[in-house]
Amino acid sequence: MNKQHIFLLSLLTLILLSTFGLAQDPDKLSVPLSDPARPAFLKVSILNGSITVKGTGGNEVTVEANSRSSDEDGAGNEDKKRGLRRIPNTSTGLQVEEDDNEVTVSTGYMSSGRTVNLVIQVPTNTSMKLSTLNDGDVKVENVTGDIEVSNLNGAVTLDNISGSAVVDALNENINVVFAKVDQKKSMSFSSMNGEIDVTFPPDVKATMRLKNDMGEIYSDFDIKMDYKATKVEDKGQGKIGKKKISMEKMMTGAINGGGVDILFKNFNGDIFIRKGK
Repeated sequence: MNKQHIFLLSLLTLILLSTFGLAQDPDKLSVPLSDPARPAFLKVSILNGSITVKGTGGNEVTVEANSRSSDEDGAGNEDKKRGLRRIPNTSTGLQVEEDDNEVTVSTGYMSSGRTVNLVIQVPTNTSMKLSTLNDGDVKVENVTGDIEVSNLNGAVTLDNISGSAVVDALNENINVVFAKVDQKKSMSFSSMNGEIDVTFPPDVKATMRLKNDMGEIYSDFDIKMDYKATKVEDKGQGKIGKKKISMEKMMTGAINGGGVDILFKNFNGDIFIRKGK
């Protein structure tokens, strides 16, 4: 390739980067913990975007935020825009607050209609509460604290975690791999239209409650199932003389003799309960 071709390729790359904002550096903030000797607690709640949390050996919380412009940004008024070049608005409005080892991450009102992707590094023993609604997944890896996640329209992936988890992903899949399980804290995994796939250590002791309306349940654990349905009585909410008794659809089962309470609940997707190696 001659020098002229190399120059033209380099020039084209620069034009593309400047036009579409691909060279935009992420907003980045770091906050130290008030007491690094104690576990931290992370709170993140965004409207649009993904949340990725990675456990590290540090003693601070570092947050990177990238804004993705929506395809609908600037829609309309085509006559006024003719001949003009759109300047991408990549502001994330990133805010990080720390108070007594509790770290709160938000993206501010300015980015409420935009998609903001967050990548957060935390000490490994951090507990967290994470939620997003649209246009993004939630991923957590290498942490030992308690995890609570809610994602309305995206998937949830938890990898190499040691602790407890409460996960709800209404319309996408849940994938969880435990390195260890906190035997003292209840857990739950629920979805409406996605698969639930959870891997536990082979020595986990668990008492499971299982409900799946339209999908199937699979496992390679030796689960001792109790198929006796529980009677549920409804006295008619104040209606005199009216009483309804039905059989609850929830099944129960024990792994390794039973132990920590774990709820699996799904409607349209399958449930997979796997034995780790």
